[in-house]
Amino acid sequence: MDTYLLLKTIHIISATLLFGTGLGSAYYMWSAHRSQNVHVIAHIASRVVIADWLFTTPSIIIQPVTGFWMMSLNGIDLSSLWIMSSFILYIVAGLCWIPVVWIQIRVRELSKQMLASDTLPSDYYRYMKVWFSLGWPAFISLIIIFFLMVLKPV
Repeated sequence: MDTYLLLKTIHIISATLLFGTGLGSAYYMWSAHRSQNVHVIAHIASRVVIADWLFTTPSIIIQPVTGFWMMSLNGIDLSSLWIMSSFILYIVAGLCWIPVVWIQIRVRELSKQMLASDTLPSDYYRYMKVWFSLGWPAFISLIIIFFLMVLKPV
């Protein structure tokens, strides 16, 4: 297998992990939140934080490395509109993801502290509103990036 095909395979698997882990984490966090069960929220938030470190973080690093490497192998100009648009959207998704991770860690800690009382503090609800609000631009950005990578519009 040549270098380009290997990089492309790694890039696609990494993109799949990034998107899939994000979507799965969002689903489970939202489902736990909707349950209003402190024990469920504490358990799921702990698992989501672990999933972010195991799958999302490496994918976030691998995506630009393999992407720029493939660009250099194919002589694709960084100023191409679809590349520049993808890059900007990737930054948008990343700027949303950073506070989301902090919120997930904070939710994990808050819910663990509240296990004994079986109640959630008002901070929890505020964090979840922000978490939900930041998820949409990140999700939409990644969907558009997939389209740009497949279609490569001129």
